[in-house]
Amino acid sequence: MLPAVQEKFDSYPKPIKTHLMEVRALVMDIIHENNLSKCEEALKWGEPSYIVKGGSTVRLGWKPKHPGQCFVFFNCKTKLIDTFRELYSSTLEFQGNRAIVLSVNEPLPHSTLRHCIELSLTYKSIKHLPLLGV
Repeated sequence: MLPAVQEKFDSYPKPIKTHLMEVRALVMDIIHENNLSKCEEALKWGEPSYIVKGGSTVRLGWKPKHPGQCFVFFNCKTKLIDTFRELYSSTLEFQGNRAIVLSVNEPLPHSTLRHCIELSLTYKSIKHLPLLGV
């Protein structure tokens, strides 16, 4: 992990850091399990972000005005959030057309979140398919 990314995670309140590090681990597992290209981990808009060749960026964030929530951001110019809403509106909370909202008081919805992140990291090969091929 780049020092700047580690510093960003370290700046979050402990429950937020724990949740977002768990999401980061999910991202890395998905990349490894699917033999995706090398992951570029960086800060974008001041937040940890992850991209692989052929994918769309996944960004992790927290805002002090929402102390009990953290966010998994996706490119708002894609069909990702619309697809996630279609598939998981009963189990996930969304912010506009750009983020999945996670409560730090609830366990991560691992399998659902894993599927959403995987769709993002493989987006360019599936974007032409209805519901991204789901």
